[in-house]
Amino acid sequence: MDLYRGTNSNQLDYNMDTKHGKMQPCNEDRVDSGLDSLKDEEYNSIVNEMELLKVAPTTSPNQFYEPWKLERTEDGDTLLHVAIIHEAKDYARQMIDSSRNGPFLNTQNHQRQTPLHLAVIMEQPEIVAQLLKAGCDPLLVDDCGNTALHIACKKGSLHCFSVLTQGCTKQLPSILATPNYSGHNCLHLVSIHGFLSMVERLIDLGADINAQEQCNGRTPLHLAVDLQNLALVQLLISKGANVNSLTYGGYTPYHLTYGRQNTEIQQQLYELTDQELRELPESESEESDEEPLSEDDMEYDDFLWMGQK
Repeated sequence: MDLYRGTNSNQLDYNMDTKHGKMQPCNEDRVDSGLDSLKDEEYNSIVNEMELLKVAPTTSPNQFYEPWKLERTEDGDTLLHVAIIHEAKDYARQMIDSSRNGPFLNTQNHQRQTPLHLAVIMEQPEIVAQLLKAGCDPLLVDDCGNTALHIACKKGSLHCFSVLTQGCTKQLPSILATPNYSGHNCLHLVSIHGFLSMVERLIDLGADINAQEQCNGRTPLHLAVDLQNLALVQLLISKGANVNSLTYGGYTPYHLTYGRQNTEIQQQLYELTDQELRELPESESEESDEEPLSEDDMEYDDFLWMGQK
């Protein structure tokens, strides 16, 4: 998602999809797992196979090695992935019950999605709850670095969001502090998409309201100003957001109001921002007072050839 680009220096511009390090490219807008990748006859074949398997709960110590648990599609999906994708909830429930506290529940497909990721994508909160109770790991991330809660935050899925935050209380602090591969944590994502009720809930659950996204150090308040979301700005301020927080480039949220249309946001932040932080920082691109070197001054005189200059 590209945010508004102001009229100031390029240090104020950024793309919300920027990637870092050596991570493989990923499309943040893609949250499917081959919903349409199976032909009808292939899907029907898989359904028939699941029926023949007569999945039932088992206490066998070798349950992971049951044949049906080793089945994979060309996308790396297990039969549980497929059941969730195609909303075959009865089959999904049977497989979950048969795999309680086993590694099968955390199997990742070629996009590194677990069944929990897909249950959130497919808006199946009851399956999300069953997976969590059965021992599915909510800390696992997909190939974009998103946990299941990151996806719920991005989609604005209130039901899945509620189930996840209530069902993984032990892991929740770690999940809330974890950025995805675009540098955004859960609070950044709900701020970017303007889900106010989820913003408030995450803060109440302990999310760091002043956490900096890893692209260039913007806090949720910076993002709210970028989006010109007055209601979000006011909510974050009321929740104690630091109006004097600085990006990596030295910009406060007030600085980001320059060139923007919402004067109410600008006025509110002007009154709250420390006086010494109201002026824009000097650009590093400003011309230096030193005179440029001449061509003669730039000649190299320290080369050695056969021991002589």
